[in-house]
Amino acid sequence: MNILGIGSIITAVGKVADNLFTSDKERLDIEVQKAEIALQEKAIDASIVARVHDTNIAEAQHRSVFVAGWRPFIGWVGGMALVYSFLVYPIFLWVNAIFWNVTPPPSLDDEFLFNIILAMLGVAGMRTFEKYKGVSK
Repeated sequence: MNILGIGSIITAVGKVADNLFTSDKERLDIEVQKAEIALQEKAIDASIVARVHDTNIAEAQHRSVFVAGWRPFIGWVGGMALVYSFLVYPIFLWVNAIFWNVTPPPSLDDEFLFNIILAMLGVAGMRTFEKYKGVSK
């Protein structure tokens, strides 16, 4: 409980006293320690990314369709879903309204479909950029 702001006054006095009795060397030592910790974190992140990259390469080189074929499978499914959403379904609705007048099939949830397709196109764009720059063969 902070009666009459005494807690904030004590905190402020403590910060001023700490600044008065902390030497420049102590401040530099703390900054060096922070930089070392940040460098260790970056090294850990880089090793994780390298392991994921090695796993992706191993999957892509595998001869089995069930291992190396999941990316193309997702691409084909996404392509078929786009064809259904933008060609088949609207044409069916139009023909249905003119000739049959039956209950139409359900439409796809475009929000999730676009998220998946755009994510895949982004990855494909990076791969195309790598090929253009000659980074990977």
